[in-house]
Amino acid sequence: MDFDVIVVGSGSAGLAAAISAAENGAATLMIEKNPELGGTSGWSVGSITTSASPHQRAADIYDTPDRHFSDMELFHGDRLKGRDNLKLRRVLVDNSPPTFDWLLSLGLVFYGPMPEPPHTQPRMHNILPNSRMLIHHLSKHAAKLGVEIRLSTPLEDLIVEKGRVTGVVAGGDKIRAGRGVILAAGDFSSNDALKQRYMPPNMARVDGFNPASMGDWHDPVTALGGRILNGDVALGPEIRFRPPAKMTLVRKLPPWLWLARAVRWSIDHVPARILRPFILGFLTTALMPSLDLYRQGALLINRNGERFSDETDNPSDQMPDQPDGEAFVVMDGELADAFRAWPNFISTAPGIAYAYLDDYRRNRPDIFFRANSLAELASKTGMDPVKLEQAVAEYNAKDADGDRRPCATPPFVALGPVQSYIMTTDGGLAVNENLQVLGNGDLPIPGLYASGSTGQGGLLLEGHGHHLGWGFTSGRIAGRHAALAGRNDDDLLTA
Repeated sequence: MDFDVIVVGSGSAGLAAAISAAENGAATLMIEKNPELGGTSGWSVGSITTSASPHQRAADIYDTPDRHFSDMELFHGDRLKGRDNLKLRRVLVDNSPPTFDWLLSLGLVFYGPMPEPPHTQPRMHNILPNSRMLIHHLSKHAAKLGVEIRLSTPLEDLIVEKGRVTGVVAGGDKIRAGRGVILAAGDFSSNDALKQRYMPPNMARVDGFNPASMGDWHDPVTALGGRILNGDVALGPEIRFRPPAKMTLVRKLPPWLWLARAVRWSIDHVPARILRPFILGFLTTALMPSLDLYRQGALLINRNGERFSDETDNPSDQMPDQPDGEAFVVMDGELADAFRAWPNFISTAPGIAYAYLDDYRRNRPDIFFRANSLAELASKTGMDPVKLEQAVAEYNAKDADGDRRPCATPPFVALGPVQSYIMTTDGGLAVNENLQVLGNGDLPIPGLYASGSTGQGGLLLEGHGHHLGWGFTSGRIAGRHAALAGRNDDDLLTA
């Protein structure tokens, strides 16, 4: 069967692209290689950063895309200075407000705006109750518009005729696209070969958080002259707790809009002591331990009971060399007591709450261990007791100082295992402002578009809420332009 537009991928960018193409009159197919929709977006916290939102106006916050544009520069630092694609940054900040309004028009519920320095204004808005809400309702809306959705249908190749992309080979079928193909299939953070090609060695050997992020689009596009920009930039390596084996309470919640509105009301009106366990049922999933833990004396101990790194000096680089690539965060009773209340939190997720030690004890018993001696702690975690005691003794004798407490007072606590992850790679295909993929001589490859992480085009998306915001924004733009492109028009109409 032939279609006007084919979208590859079903995360934020893919769903937005499919909906946008259908809204603009295109017969649209969306394919997803996994048996369920959502991609990495489905595992995100669900933050979207934007200026000029209704939530900001309700809070008497005056904010503009121009201010947002300037503040994004504050995240870069010396290493990334001068590497951003300013044209795409402009596309993002100018189009984020209408994209956010569009999501609200679908009935989705957000909490915010929340501050996140170095942003000079609160801009972070969080979906309630979780990111599954985005995937469920956008896919439902896409189907209502007539988008055909095929799961377990991986991209195998692009069909190219006379220099133009005219379809895909997917799931063993050749499927035609009369107006365009939109690649929205995420990043390449779990593709070892591509990481070795584009990333520094210390990053290339770190696992991707989403094992399905394989960059399946890479080889077919580069064969046409497409290229990756900022392939060495990534969110990570980050040391994070292992995700729970079972869904947490909040991720099990059905994606009912009335429930989202009830959660939104509860955040403002229900006492924190009642609401807190509910909210933190989601927050303590696969989050990053605070660096203050290490600065104050927490140790990283591998499964053999060995301390393998100075915890304050990029320990994520050594994590892949450890047994099973994992370790435990070990602390004594005094340090554990300090991390039961502000300002010492174990981890944080954007805007909603901080998680303290007791939150992990209650909500993540699978990664919380407490014992009256190091030997008992080793028994509970599977570490070698002799090596653990030796590692702690050596730390106390050599490295404990005024800033880093000794690890000496029972009861002892271990959290973990933790592992190093690349959360997402920021290397994406070179695209223009219309999300056309650029080939040789920076000319558009006719019939081919890319959005989200696949079409990041050198845009730097540091800080929470920018990746998801770019996914929805770029997907809407790509879908609109692909739908409006004539069957034989190589030059895209500008909306």
